[in-house]
This record gives sequence, C-alpha cells and structure tokens, in this order.
Amino acid sequence: QVQLVESGGGLVQAGGSLRLSCAASGSTFRVNEMGWYRRAPGKQRDLVATIDSGGSTNYADSVKGRFTISRDSAKNTVYLQMNSLRPEDTAVYYCNAIAVRLLTMTRFNFWGQGTQVTVSS
Repeated sequence: QVQLVESGGGLVQAGGSLRLSCAASGSTFRVNEMGWYRRAPGKQRDLVATIDSGGSTNYADSVKGRFTISRDSAKNTVYLQMNSLRPEDTAVYYCNAIAVRLLTMTRFNFWGQGTQVTVSS
C-alpha cells in the first residue's frame, strides 16, 4: 500500500493563499504521477493539477495562473500552492498517487483522505 498524508487545508478569505502538502509512503512501490483533485458540495470529483515523475504538469483551466503544483521526488511529496483563491475553489481536496508495485510492476491508484479548503467571500 501507498499511504498519502495531506495537510494544509483551512479557511481563507477570497484573494488569499493556501499551500497543500501530500506525503506518500510505501517502500515497495515507485510513485509515478501525483496530483490533486477536488470535490465541491454536490459535485463530482474533478482534476485540479497533476505532475509526473519528470516534472511535467497539467492543470484544470479554472486554476491555471493561480495554482502551482510542485514535487519533491526525494521525499515523495507533492505540493499545491493556491493563490488568488475564490469562493468557487471551496471543496474537499484529495491527493492522488499513481504507483507501481516493484515486485510485480502492477499499477495502482491511491487516494488521500481529503482536506477541506473553504474560501469566504
């Protein structure tokens, strides 16, 4: 198993900033792509941003220019810097990791428990 431990959520006013962190652990796996998804109340879980092992990133259109995803591969940790936050960014944010079990080279998809981000107007 790969365990994902998230931190950094909270309450912030519109225009403010927050930084989310997610640390992955699991010695028998190699973590490839990591990312963040979010689920707003009453909506489905949507992509926010992803970053692969080579550092290539992908962003949802709604967060481009405001959010930045980064990764410390040595620590298997992914970060999401969120600036210029808007009330519509309010959601539970989930960390995601796509990892390969080294013994079998089987691909798995893991999720964190989620962290609440609330942006007040």
